[in-house]
Amino acid sequence: MPTPADITAKDAPTDRKAGSDRPGLAAWHAGWAVAAALLALGARWLGGVDGPVFYGVLAMVVPGVTGLALLQRDGGPERMTLLGLWGLAAMTAAGLSGGLTGPLAGFLFLPLTAGLALGGVRLVQAGALGVGVAALAGLFSAWLGGPGPHLPGLAAISAVMTAGAAALAVRLSWRQNELRATAAESEAGKIERLLVAQPGLTLVLERSGRVLAAYGAPPSALPVDPLFEQGLVASVHAPDRPRLLAAIDRALQGHDASAVFAPRLALDRRVQLILRRLDGPEAEAPRLIAQAFDGTSQYARELGLETARAEAEAREAGKSRFLANMSHELRTPLNAVLGFSDIMRQRLFGPMPERYAAYVDNIHEAGGHLLELINDVLDVSKIEAERYVLTLERFDARELVSAAIALVRVNAEEKGVALTGVLPAETVDVSADKRALKQIALNLMSNAVKFTPPGGTVTVTVEAIGPYLELVVADTGVGIAPEDVRRLGRPFEQAGAIEQRRQGTGLGLSLVRAFAELHGGRMSIDSTLGEGTAVTVRLPVAQVARAPAPEGGAEIIPLPVAGGK
Repeated sequence: MPTPADITAKDAPTDRKAGSDRPGLAAWHAGWAVAAALLALGARWLGGVDGPVFYGVLAMVVPGVTGLALLQRDGGPERMTLLGLWGLAAMTAAGLSGGLTGPLAGFLFLPLTAGLALGGVRLVQAGALGVGVAALAGLFSAWLGGPGPHLPGLAAISAVMTAGAAALAVRLSWRQNELRATAAESEAGKIERLLVAQPGLTLVLERSGRVLAAYGAPPSALPVDPLFEQGLVASVHAPDRPRLLAAIDRALQGHDASAVFAPRLALDRRVQLILRRLDGPEAEAPRLIAQAFDGTSQYARELGLETARAEAEAREAGKSRFLANMSHELRTPLNAVLGFSDIMRQRLFGPMPERYAAYVDNIHEAGGHLLELINDVLDVSKIEAERYVLTLERFDARELVSAAIALVRVNAEEKGVALTGVLPAETVDVSADKRALKQIALNLMSNAVKFTPPGGTVTVTVEAIGPYLELVVADTGVGIAPEDVRRLGRPFEQAGAIEQRRQGTGLGLSLVRAFAELHGGRMSIDSTLGEGTAVTVRLPVAQVARAPAPEGGAEIIPLPVAGGK
């Protein structure tokens, strides 16, 4: 079974800043800088070495000194820069001393030695390339200026120094490998302890569902041993396997996935599995890491919530159907009450006492209010029960709004409110439900007149904007508080003080919003408390006029743009 290091830390790059090989590298560079400086001074004072060879030895001091500064900010770019300095110094020494034929031939191999000390395959390869470039520089120098001076003592010392530096570099490389192995083992131990401490079961899977590793506490319904013997898919109840395989495919595509299934050994239980792709080395197939939890209680809660939701929807639909039927049945006797009370008001069968006449007026007024309420409830119930069907007709919206204004104007004049209509001169052809659109206009104007004090104004504006019909009813009434604006539009929701709420049922704006949404439009309210309210209904029902066909030619109809725009 793979270890956590195999799964999560294989071939992971080493964090050089966290490594402990930096002190050794700094000491290696410092030692080389001191040795190269002593060699230059000794060769000058004791051996009489002067000219290009002396400067070639001094060039080898530079990477040692520079390395002390670069290693303070240890990292990949710094080490590659340092290796480049080693290569440049070797090229300089080779060019000044005659290359392989000169007394500093040993220094040509220092880039490779520095690559070994710095560690990493790429650095060793770059060091080998540096040796080749330095050798070419030496050959070019020997071709131009002839072979280097014959200084066997200096040649021997440079070779011994290079060999010693190489030995120390190999030792540093071994030390780095040991540190990396120790760090990997430590990291693997931390990962394993973390996985074991998880509250559920953590699995490492192949794409086929074969279990590679397991950590943590497994759910009681999903023992671990059968998972290694049979695989995860075989341990799942057969009807739930397609759901699990679909989740595995989704996780392999790089998405988070989850599945709830019944274990084959405990069909009354449920296990929730969360899967995620675990990318390894490119040479390996992708793996999955999965966490398994006991999901029986959550499954039971979700099942209970789903059942409760279905029951609530059924009760709501039954309530809407009941209201629709009852509202329809109530209108028949109420129409009789209104008819007989109207006959009595007109005194068609003779006079009656004044007291009874007042009672008849109250009966007729209350019956009319009740009939309006029942009609509103009937419409709301039909809409909620999805039984309201729009009857689309083509007509001029101006005529319909004008008729609605005429109906409301009587109440407005009795209350002392000025009702004004702003209608365009051109025909506004629409394709809509005539009764619904008239109800929208009547409800908005009735509300505006009802909540506008005497002396105020109500303005009704109709306008066609492209394919949209826009109906705006603005008043100078009491206005609506911001917190109430968000509630209006739902059935039986009202705003304002108790005296204002007694003037309505809270169904007018609800019907306006519902009729607007049935047409694919929307209703919006803009109000300032104490200043007035403007309600805008925007419906995509206007018929856009088409340009007349040119004389003597066919009509040009533009093709629709892709995407419906």
